[in-house]
Amino acid sequence: MDLKEIYASKLVSAEQAAAVVKSGDWVDYGWTTGTPVAVDKALAARLPQLENVNFRGGILMWVPEIFKIEDPAAHMTWNSWHMSGIERKAVAQGFSFYSPIRYSELPRYYRESANKPDVAIFQVAPMDEHGYFNFGPNASHMAALCETSKCVIVEVNENMPRCLGGMEESVHVSQVDMIVEGDNPTIAEMGGAAAATEVDQAVAKLIVEQIPNGACLQLGIGGMPNAVGSLIAQSDLKDLGVHTEMYVDAFVDIANAGKITGANKAIDKGRQVYAFGAGTKKLYDYLNNNPACMSAPVDYTNDVRTISQLDNFMSINNAVDLDLFGQVNAESAGVKNISGAGGQLDFVLGAYLSKGGKSFICCSSTFMDKKTGQLQSRIRPTLANGSIVTDTRANIHYLVTEYGLVNLKGLSTWQKAEAIISVAHPDFRDQLIADAEKMHIWRRSNKR
Repeated sequence: MDLKEIYASKLVSAEQAAAVVKSGDWVDYGWTTGTPVAVDKALAARLPQLENVNFRGGILMWVPEIFKIEDPAAHMTWNSWHMSGIERKAVAQGFSFYSPIRYSELPRYYRESANKPDVAIFQVAPMDEHGYFNFGPNASHMAALCETSKCVIVEVNENMPRCLGGMEESVHVSQVDMIVEGDNPTIAEMGGAAAATEVDQAVAKLIVEQIPNGACLQLGIGGMPNAVGSLIAQSDLKDLGVHTEMYVDAFVDIANAGKITGANKAIDKGRQVYAFGAGTKKLYDYLNNNPACMSAPVDYTNDVRTISQLDNFMSINNAVDLDLFGQVNAESAGVKNISGAGGQLDFVLGAYLSKGGKSFICCSSTFMDKKTGQLQSRIRPTLANGSIVTDTRANIHYLVTEYGLVNLKGLSTWQKAEAIISVAHPDFRDQLIADAEKMHIWRRSNKR
């Protein structure tokens, strides 16, 4: 049987695909732009007749139809590997939950779990001449998901970019149980980021000054990392490399400015390596069939042993807040879940292991509390009850706010408190000093 015959033998309608899901099943919806559309709609029509269907996915970029049924909590749970705003809202409805992970370990969770996924459903690019369906910008953990799922359903989207890789960036038709030819929706975009604020620009300037020629970059998501990318694109830096968890629009700008060659990379020389990508059409067009870019599984991209092989590795990530001990929270506001751990700790650790590497945690010094209308400090005496420690106090390297950049490695508690307070907003420093004194991490000789 040739590949076209195999394809035809597995071609089904969205309704036929949805019919395989039973009560009690674990159903994986893929990741970001790979979240299914046609089968999701068909499954939403079937779901009211089912109970205890446990869905899994992450970083939802649109509201799935299964979320819109009457009383979803009576029929399903949504278990997210990394929360988006859509998933945060679903938490309040009682059916969405976060699955805490160290992102680099995710493929192993699938491969070693005793409870294998019952059904995997996700969008892919059209089958190529060799019988492979490309995962698009979502290699992440998808190969492990396909290997371990009892039933694999692919939803073909002609608009999905074909993202080249080195490994685990596609699934062969022989490993697929059902094929659905979807409605070919436009690939969902993740905002092109609001214009950088003055604070973003100030933080970005401090970080860019620390980046040498030939450095290898990892950027997180958000205004500040994008501001860093914009400044790099306008800078005199050259021969930069990319090895990142998430490929964002800023990398496209840096590449188009001629700053990225990957010439100094000890591994994957000349290639921009990433586990998944989400952004605007500009990003998808750039990644499509681009041999300069390498889509790879997250247990490769985020492994500290991989990262540490890349000299002058620069990791740049955001924080929600942090305390005077140097504990970084990048996941929650107290007990309210905001996102997830992702790979931040992986890159914090990996960058420090890199020869000449640096890890930057950046944030604005303050935020406006929407409930009280008052300015609040992101630097706190201790994290709020329920706040998640994403990076422990032993792991933070550089902290950057608009008021400065400090290296916290190897400092005693009183030295660390002094350094952290030095980049806090001036209006909060005296109170933070008083708090540090109460916690016995302030010396009388410290400067006020």
